[in-house]
Amino acid sequence: MPMVPQVTAAQFAQWRDAQAPRQPLVLDVREPWEVQTASVRPDGFELRVIAMGEIPYQLAQLPKDRPIACLCHHGMRSLQVAHFLQQQGYPDVVNLQGGIDAWSVSLDPGVARY
Repeated sequence: MPMVPQVTAAQFAQWRDAQAPRQPLVLDVREPWEVQTASVRPDGFELRVIAMGEIPYQLAQLPKDRPIACLCHHGMRSLQVAHFLQQQGYPDVVNLQGGIDAWSVSLDPGVARY
């Protein structure tokens, strides 16, 4: 199984911009209560929220022709989802290392930490 590339919060804007002209998709795999507590604001990317347990049932909603960055709280669930997507034939998947917690610390202190 190929390694899932890791993108830190600090590297995210550079990764996002490098995907042009394709608009990247950020896939937030946290539970609904977590997303209500803290969420990223889409900026040059599309945000979709599908809880980790729902991913196998929602695969048809995820485009294979666009880059996908998986996001969770600290980066472990999203890494599992990124591996799963690779196994399902998604060619351009990365994991947002450190999750939304790192995003809050590194990029946007307005994102609540929990």
